[in-house]
Amino acid sequence: MAKHHRVVIAGGGTAGITVAAQLLEAEPGLDVAIVEPASKHYYQPLWTLVGGGVFSRETTEREEADLIPHGATWIKDRVGGFDPDRNLLTTAGGEEVGYDFLVVALGIKINWDAIPGLAETVGKDGVVSNYSYDTCETTWAAIRSLREGKALFTHPSTPIKCGGAPLKICFLAEDHFRRSGVRSKTQVRFFKGGGAIFAVKKYADALTAICAKRDIETNFNWDLKELRPAKKEAVFRSLAGEEERVESYDMIHVSPPMGPLEVQAPLGNEEGWVAVDKHDLRHERYPNVFALGDCSSLPTSKTGAAIRKQAPVVSANLRAALADRELSASYDGYTSCPLVTGYGKLILAEFDYDKQPQETFPFDQSRERYSMYALKAYGLPELYWNGMLRGRL
Repeated sequence: MAKHHRVVIAGGGTAGITVAAQLLEAEPGLDVAIVEPASKHYYQPLWTLVGGGVFSRETTEREEADLIPHGATWIKDRVGGFDPDRNLLTTAGGEEVGYDFLVVALGIKINWDAIPGLAETVGKDGVVSNYSYDTCETTWAAIRSLREGKALFTHPSTPIKCGGAPLKICFLAEDHFRRSGVRSKTQVRFFKGGGAIFAVKKYADALTAICAKRDIETNFNWDLKELRPAKKEAVFRSLAGEEERVESYDMIHVSPPMGPLEVQAPLGNEEGWVAVDKHDLRHERYPNVFALGDCSSLPTSKTGAAIRKQAPVVSANLRAALADRELSASYDGYTSCPLVTGYGKLILAEFDYDKQPQETFPFDQSRERYSMYALKAYGLPELYWNGMLRGRL
């Protein structure tokens, strides 16, 4: 017989832990189970600064057991499948878990194998990426050892977690090359599988001006399709056609393609993302299912800041559904992207579904500021560990 819980949360990352903590803060006796296989939990927004040599990767790591909210049942296994017509979740180990309500917070899949030559090379031979705990420190090793040559930075055409991260490490690397006296001998090139440097014009204008001032070459509508590590060559394909170009590199920071996890297919839309209403975050076909974060179909950036605003909507609407009340909480698409533009410099982009700025502070956030850099580097991690994941934000 399947185990049964009032609420099952699939995923114990940022979204899952935050929702569980908020639910149990509001209703301490609620029967909540979290399905999550990992024993470690990472504050991934800091991996950019790890790659830039500011922090060690160990500062981003905590024990998952220390973050599971008091009163929640931890099912330490991976989700193997969903059967929403029977209100069942199956773990990879074959255990069936029944639910009255389900919250899907599985995150996003990083497809390292989608680019030939990447999976076997990342972390060595000048090929680096901040999108893994195992490799983010190799980014800094490559940056600080480069004395001359060509540094490439890529951003895929797929949705990715933290859409500003590929550009942030480009800015940090360029700043380091300048500070260490090798900038005149180093080419810095940014390739994006999209048509603009940023989705919101106010911030895009500021970022474009910074690239021009610092002689960072920007290339749009080019997707990385292959690495040839033996030759230190990167093959890019134009999104406008079948045209290809081959770029040599001395170091290349790759942001790999990403996509939805196959396991959530019964709950997915045509692209595979969990199909939810963009305001109340309830599933489009199954009223006892909610989703948030990177796995969801929400048409906004996949960031922890977005989850911080989504989680209260899910927890409030789920508690309403549990009590058979109408759903009243609504999400407006708010997200934030702290755009590191160098050491001690940051543009804080905040905006909504309509790509309109939704700024917190009473000044122009499109200007580079040390105060906003300090907020990202020192303030936000504390808010994350001691506020957000404890259900207090």
